Amino acid sequence: LAKVSQTIDSTSSHSFSVFPLGRQNACSRKADHHHHHRIRTSKFGNFLELTPESEPEFLVFDLPWFHPSDRIRYDVIIIGTGPAGLHLAEQVSSRHGIRVCCVDPSPLSTWPNNYGVWVDEFEDIGLVDCLDKTWPMTCVFINDHKTKYLDRPYGRVSRNILKTKFLENCVSNGVKFHKAKVWHVNHQEFESSIVCDDGNEIKASLIVDASGFASSFVDYDKPRNHGYQIAHGILAEVESHPFDLDKMVLMDWRDSHLGNEPYLRASNLKLPTFLYAMPFDSNLVFLEETSLVSRPVLSYKEVKRRMAARLRHMGIRVKRVIEDEKCLIPMGGPLPVIPQSVMAIGGTSGLVHPSTGYMVARTMALAPALADAIAECLGSTRMNRGRPLHQKVWNGLWPIDRRCIREFYSFGMETLLKLDLKGTRRFFDAFFDLNPHYWHGFLSSRLSLAELAGLSLSLFGHASNSSRFDIVTKCPLPL
Repeated sequence: LAKVSQTIDSTSSHSFSVFPLGRQNACSRKADHHHHHRIRTSKFGNFLELTPESEPEFLVFDLPWFHPSDRIRYDVIIIGTGPAGLHLAEQVSSRHGIRVCCVDPSPLSTWPNNYGVWVDEFEDIGLVDCLDKTWPMTCVFINDHKTKYLDRPYGRVSRNILKTKFLENCVSNGVKFHKAKVWHVNHQEFESSIVCDDGNEIKASLIVDASGFASSFVDYDKPRNHGYQIAHGILAEVESHPFDLDKMVLMDWRDSHLGNEPYLRASNLKLPTFLYAMPFDSNLVFLEETSLVSRPVLSYKEVKRRMAARLRHMGIRVKRVIEDEKCLIPMGGPLPVIPQSVMAIGGTSGLVHPSTGYMVARTMALAPALADAIAECLGSTRMNRGRPLHQKVWNGLWPIDRRCIREFYSFGMETLLKLDLKGTRRFFDAFFDLNPHYWHGFLSSRLSLAELAGLSLSLFGHASNSSRFDIVTKCPLPL
């Protein structure tokens, strides 16, 4: 699962998906200095009154910078140096000597997101050495009486190791960097250019937007009727916590902590939130209260109030808040216009899993295929430019079958939007009883259309009568 100003796409947006984690608006780590609603405190205090101690950090790295006097015309300009942008730059620049320039206001900033992934996902793409913590099992608390134990290891991504790895490969491949904010993108028939806030204009055959959900460079021709995942997370030093150190908590749907909070309990029955927890040791834990998906978005203040009530009920006393994160992730909605003059990857390209918020591992896995499509056009003797280039690269990211699969996941999101707490519990009770091939593949966006059809039939078979009623009455037809 993953989780606002930093996404996996750019260092100026954030995300820590929860379905979390892998997530991706975006999420940011920042101090919230103003609290207009005072939450009832107890002997355990109110963690919302603690100021996060972390400060923005920067990697020490010697980057090759863009110089206007060089008058270089690049093959590809990538806007944003988040995981999506840097990994694509690494992949594209390794193919046929394609010249790449990455543009970002702060290319050496450490990423503020806490990214969580399934270990097998990073094993498949050769990035397992970039995990700094793994848990051999995960668990899902359906309610106070039922817990699912999932035999699928989970890991936290080391942001510094992953970014350093990408930067080293980019530098080895000759990628240039420019520290600036992009103001405008201009297009001619066979060439595009960006205009930066420092006055520099840089030209290239292809512009790729990896700057995150807030970008205005990518066009849509349909209303962006998103669902939203919102979360508040803290990396905290605590006096103690009740979590097993060998299990990460993927979802905790229990609501007994709201027994003395009638307003919060009633609200949670309609629009439920869950706790996501990564225990690092007996005194260090990442905690995140998350609304999986809602429309309109659930109040951020409400999410924090529910989290405070939960921690108080669990007896978790927070001594220090090391980092905090506010996450807002648009989910579902239409894809960008395909094709168009600006290519996109990451949040602005529609890669967020519409039903879960996962994105990091999937974006890492798709970058090589997109790089191949770019190289086939710009690295060939034909040097395809203009519309043929744009058509090729967009279809490389979103072939027809992948668009159809995304529609299936979007229908799943629409179903989740209609479920209250009881319906949500019933859904995940049945979902995690499926053959692991199905639920692994669903969460990792690995299933074909035929397999998704099989998942639907199996889910219906595993569901309780009440859950089957929800599926029949609330699930869009394609699911």
